[in-house]
Amino acid sequence: MLALLGFLMVVVFMYLIMSRRLSALVALIVVPVVFALISGFGTEIGDMMLAGIKKIAPTGIMLLFAILYFGVMMDAGLFDPLIKKIVKIVKGDPLKVIVGTAILATLVALDGDGTTTYMITVTAMLPLYRKLGIKPMILAVVPMLALGVMNMTPWGGPTARVMSVLHMDVSEIFVPVIPAMIGGIAWVMIVACILGKQERKRLGVIEIPDEDLQSLAGQEVAAADETASLKRPHLIWFNLLLTAALMVGLITSFLPLPTMFMLAFAIALFINYPKMQDQKERIAAHAANALATVSMVFAAGIFTGILTETKMIDAMASTLVSWIPDSLGSHMPLLVALTSMPFTYFMSNDAYYFGIVPILANAAAAYGIDPAEIGRASILGQPLHVLSPLFAAQYLLIGMVGVDYAETQKFILKWAFGTSIVMIALALLTGVISF
Repeated sequence: MLALLGFLMVVVFMYLIMSRRLSALVALIVVPVVFALISGFGTEIGDMMLAGIKKIAPTGIMLLFAILYFGVMMDAGLFDPLIKKIVKIVKGDPLKVIVGTAILATLVALDGDGTTTYMITVTAMLPLYRKLGIKPMILAVVPMLALGVMNMTPWGGPTARVMSVLHMDVSEIFVPVIPAMIGGIAWVMIVACILGKQERKRLGVIEIPDEDLQSLAGQEVAAADETASLKRPHLIWFNLLLTAALMVGLITSFLPLPTMFMLAFAIALFINYPKMQDQKERIAAHAANALATVSMVFAAGIFTGILTETKMIDAMASTLVSWIPDSLGSHMPLLVALTSMPFTYFMSNDAYYFGIVPILANAAAAYGIDPAEIGRASILGQPLHVLSPLFAAQYLLIGMVGVDYAETQKFILKWAFGTSIVMIALALLTGVISF
């Protein structure tokens, strides 16, 4: 009975959010509470909810300060010199322009936000594409491929969801997949080279005077951010070193990640905006984005807390194990990695990571497979998720570039599929997931 109620709860949850009857935030809280009442756990609901919230609290804190930190870095203009340099280096060579687009999108996507990545990349590069006659479709495709990999960062969304539902930290889920992500980025650069060579063959190399390049770079950076007074060009090296130190700390885990981001944010905010009023304004400017993400994580704590404490998830896993042929049970990490591509394309991240992944992880445990492997495998399909009709930021990108949605899907699908396959292959070779 518990297994049946558990599966029904997941189905109802997925239906409500995919049909837009309820927001994911509301559904994550209301649906499990209703099913806990139906299951006869009325007097224990409060403790179950609190238990789930406590387990994901570190993840919520990490996300909050990661979003604020990268928001401050964007405000301070950390990437502005990079944009100007890329525009100057690529000149009139379509190959260099497209590879430069891939590099810029990859670095800007460090903040994990698709909207920011697309706005900065397109605003900086679109004038060059128009001046050289490069197909605008490429400007839509390359940033999407880059974001598909960089969206796997802990503050990007999917990895945070995995960590919250499986109650694991960055060292268990994210750090092991870094080599696979590097391979994914390498693939994106290869695709950029392929597309760039095609455009160079079609258009040739066009000479653009240096003064025109400087004008393009300066105007577009200014257009990308109307609040020039927030820029801190004199602190560019400090901000770069602070961010590099943070990345090193992320990999080495010499401090718990939530405390690292709290410390880095406090330092960045104080050094870049020492005035109290400026600090308040910077926090307020990014509060909406932070609140939307963090509230979702804490709501997920209620969902997974009730699912776990009622033992529904154990019953669901036992049922799922009974359905899986013994010959396939030991291959679950690979199966999850492969199926994560269609799952994350056709489903929202909330539905997949909060509804499906915990069940898969518990089922895999019955075969002696570490749930962390399932968590890692489940994020390897993200290059397909950013193409999903459910991924809102792509509509902004397509609108800014001025291309057709259906044509974009046809053009990019094979390249995005290749990104996931490369990462899955590298994850298998490095032992991140088992075969």
